[in-house]
Amino acid sequence: MVVKEELAKLGLHYTAVELGEVQILETISAEQHDQFQAALLKSGLELMDDKKSILIGKIKDVIIDLVHYSEEPLTINLSQYLGQKLNHDYTYLSNLFSEVQGITIEKFFITHRIERVKELLVYNELNLTEIAYQMHYSSVAHLSAQFKKITGLTPSYFKQLKDKRRSMLEDL
Repeated sequence: MVVKEELAKLGLHYTAVELGEVQILETISAEQHDQFQAALLKSGLELMDDKKSILIGKIKDVIIDLVHYSEEPLTINLSQYLGQKLNHDYTYLSNLFSEVQGITIEKFFITHRIERVKELLVYNELNLTEIAYQMHYSSVAHLSAQFKKITGLTPSYFKQLKDKRRSMLEDL
């Protein structure tokens, strides 16, 4: 909505406004570009007008959708999935992502998986076995090892900390 409002203020017409992408009908002047960029920054958004930045944004979006919103397990390697989804060679995607972000795609993927596991632990609706199954880990041991490697804590200790904090708040 913010993007649409700012385009309207500048008198620019568009055919599509989607997450991370805008298709503008006319050619915009350098002044309009600068005004649009400044308006987006005030709203906490960033104008990404170079193709590499846009591609990195798409890589992140695909991974986040996969981790947080997809129920289906990956039936192919993450590298194949990204290559097919984004129509690029995975080696190119991987090198670009690592160069710009300072971490590998795999590390980004694992970090998001662990963040999702943390959310599920906090919700307290599923036990660790159910979370491992839902997040498509091969075993609870694999999930626990990855969780500890990323957070420095075991999943059960993380959950105890959350429970302890909640009981302390209830005592206030």
